[in-house]
Amino acid sequence: MRSRPTLESVARQAAVSRQTVSNVLNAPHLVHPTTIERVRRVIDEVGYRPHGAARQLRTRRSHTVGLRLQPSDGINGDILDRFLHALTQTAQDHGYRVLLFTAADDDLEIARYSELLDTVEIDAFVLTSTHHDDPRTRWLALRGVPFVTFGRPWDPAGEKDGGHAWVDVDGASGTRAATDHLRALGHRRIAFLGWPDGSDTGDDRRAGWRAGMTAAGIPAAEIASLDVGVPDDIEMAVAAARRLLRESAPTAFVCVSDTLAVGVLAATRSIPPLRENSAGESEQPRGAVAVVGFDDTPVARTIGLTSVSQPVTEAAKRAFLLLLDQLGRIGSPGTGRHVLLDPTLVVRRTSPRPDQQTQPQNPT
Repeated sequence: MRSRPTLESVARQAAVSRQTVSNVLNAPHLVHPTTIERVRRVIDEVGYRPHGAARQLRTRRSHTVGLRLQPSDGINGDILDRFLHALTQTAQDHGYRVLLFTAADDDLEIARYSELLDTVEIDAFVLTSTHHDDPRTRWLALRGVPFVTFGRPWDPAGEKDGGHAWVDVDGASGTRAATDHLRALGHRRIAFLGWPDGSDTGDDRRAGWRAGMTAAGIPAAEIASLDVGVPDDIEMAVAAARRLLRESAPTAFVCVSDTLAVGVLAATRSIPPLRENSAGESEQPRGAVAVVGFDDTPVARTIGLTSVSQPVTEAAKRAFLLLLDQLGRIGSPGTGRHVLLDPTLVVRRTSPRPDQQTQPQNPT
């Protein structure tokens, strides 16, 4: 019967020390990438698996990170799915696992924290969907539990330079880029279809559009007339877009999400099949109002929607490294505990120049 592979046997076969194998499993940042590749190849070949209970006794850690699994309904649910996948992969690469749990609200999520800390001896938590007056971060901070949030602390007292560890995407930068893109094409009357006031993420994205419109010299009253907030619902977006077209006659829309952008497309024209001209370039049908979404979801890529893409994979990786830093696994003075990533505008066929347009289509 074939004996179970051990740390020592893996080290002999990979021609490295026992400590190097341990570092590959527990602290890969200390090992050269080529050595990591060689050791992991041997680990895969022989089927070596660390003894979890023994490692936990040595390190007094469970190597488990908790994360609340939230519903991912709708077009934009893809974002958290991608974040979870990248976080799980990064955790696995560093010898950790992600324990998922559900909770209906913040209070129940806190109750799960308490239960998991008592029963699983969980090492740390990753939080998503941060908001003003977030009780979860206060609860964890008061008890000295390591955690990181995907989303910044939105309270003024969140102390940008002294609060908890967080990673976020600069939504204002994304909508400013979208607005500047449309302005460069020649659009002046650019509407914003966002969420109702009070949504932290939505207000951040609205601020970028407002900054772009103000920089273009658009009067405040006109900016206000082009700004509408609705829930993240396609039918409501259709109604809001038709009302804006009827009352304010915008030639372009910046939307807080791809969901609302799809509603604007439905209100302004049917989504046509992609066509290419003789030069191999995609053509935008004449008479179409320009539309830009946010999140660059699979739907956006399928229908050719110009959209703002979030670096979700990078956000997950950076978030986990911030956790490792708190757990004493890495130390990088000067790297900071707060990471704000820039999104990227992906230009497709739904943002034509205004000179490609005929008269605005009848929104009724």
